[in-house]
Formats: sequence, C-alpha cells, structure tokens
Amino acid sequence: MMFTKTLAAFASLGALASALPTAIKSRDTNSTSASTGGGVTIVNNMDQTIYLWSVSNTADSEMVTLTAGGQDYSENWRLNPDGGGISIKMSTTPDQSDVLQYEYTLVEPTIYWDLSCINMGGNSTFTTAGFAVTSNDSGNCPSATCKPGDTACADAYLFPTDDQATHGCPDTVSMTLNLGPSSAE
Repeated sequence: MMFTKTLAAFASLGALASALPTAIKSRDTNSTSASTGGGVTIVNNMDQTIYLWSVSNTADSEMVTLTAGGQDYSENWRLNPDGGGISIKMSTTPDQSDVLQYEYTLVEPTIYWDLSCINMGGNSTFTTAGFAVTSNDSGNCPSATCKPGDTACADAYLFPTDDQATHGCPDTVSMTLNLGPSSAE
C-alpha cells in the first residue's frame, strides 16, 4: 500500500518540519487544498500541551500548539505535491519525540487514512490517555479506537507492514481525532 512505501519519507521529513510554536486552530492550505469538502479535526482532551506538524513531501509545515482542555486543529484534505500522503505528527514535546501520526492520502473520490504508533515509545502519553477517530459518516467510514493503556492497539500501525490499519472513506467525510479521556469508549 502507498503508506508502506511513503513511511520512510515521512520519517525523514520529521527532522525537517520544525518551527516556533504557533497557537492556531486551522490552517489555510491554499493551492494544495482539495475541493472535496472533507477534512480532519484533532481535539486535545489531554491535560497537557500537544505540538503538531502537518507534513507533505516538503518542509512546509509550521509547528502548531494545542493547549490542554479541548483546543483543536482542523485541516481540509489536501494533496501532497509529489502524489504521496500527508502525515499529521503529534507530540507532547516540541522536539517531535514520541510521535503519534494521523496519515492520509487523497485519491479522489476516496480518502485513505490510518493512525500510526510506529514512532511512539512503549510508555507514550498518548497510549496512557487513549485516542480515537470518528467520522460524520459511520455507515461508510470505519472508526478507530486505541483505549487508554492499549499498547497493542489493533486499530493503529504498530510496525510498517501493519496494513490492516489503513481505512478508506468517501473524500467528503469529516473526521475527528480525539486525544485523551473523551476518546475512551
């Protein structure tokens, strides 16, 4: 699958995508925006600040700071200029250690997405708190839940060939990734 092939590129881009913290809730994706109307919102329900970067094949992302207690970040589905995927990297530190990733690739009329725990430590704050993805189209789009403490979550990539964790949805879907206590179902 495309995620397996681009995983190495995502890992190398992590070192390139750093900047000063910016407290924003959404991002104007300009010329790389897709016109599908769908996208993802990431909600910080944790009791600490989350740092995130939306990375394509270029180091075009500024670090976004989500403060504790429900601050969110939204992004419309966008295209990677090289045809690969987008990775939204989330960390509890601005140095991108212990990273949870929400990855997606737009191939109209489908958005392929996954959660990746590959770059998270065994004692990750994200694992301790739990996280879950839901959508506004549960009939055509699967959800994914990693309950608090689940170090072997079947709904996320744990190693690069964990392809059962990739999902496909209509590209008009709006998804929400809840980080923290409200994600425990």
